[in-house]
Amino acid sequence: MSVTFVRIDDRMIHGQTVTRWAKEYPCDGLIAVNNAAAGNAVLKHAYKAASDKKTFVWTKEAFAEKSQKVRDSDTRYFLITKNPVDMKEILVDQGFVPDDIKEIIVGPANDRPGAIKLGNNQSITPEEAEALEAIQAAGYKVKFQLLPDVSIGYWDDFKSKFGY
Repeated sequence: MSVTFVRIDDRMIHGQTVTRWAKEYPCDGLIAVNNAAAGNAVLKHAYKAASDKKTFVWTKEAFAEKSQKVRDSDTRYFLITKNPVDMKEILVDQGFVPDDIKEIIVGPANDRPGAIKLGNNQSITPEEAEALEAIQAAGYKVKFQLLPDVSIGYWDDFKSKFGY
């Protein structure tokens, strides 16, 4: 068992959130995938300091290179991206299949220009909607869930807002 939980969260790693989700899903470490964060020493340090778990901050390319090692590891990881587009690249374009994961959890996504608000602190742009549609087409259920006990529903409940 290598990846026990897959999440999209525009904050990437938030200590309290990681603690809450780790009670639901076993976790020894975190893998955050984001090119900008991986190239910024201050952000990398902040993300590593946000949790007591072993934390990696990688580019999408680095994840592609290390994904088999992650898959073969006995360490249980959370896989986190900052946005749906990066997650689509990992799950669909790179073809990474996390063990026994059927749901992709979408956490906070701040209001931004061009984004459609789906719920409290959950807004999606048309480009992100396209990525979520591709993730679902690859066989995953996409659930909008800030915390284990706070969900507004699944991608199917909202995709019509984007013409799907």
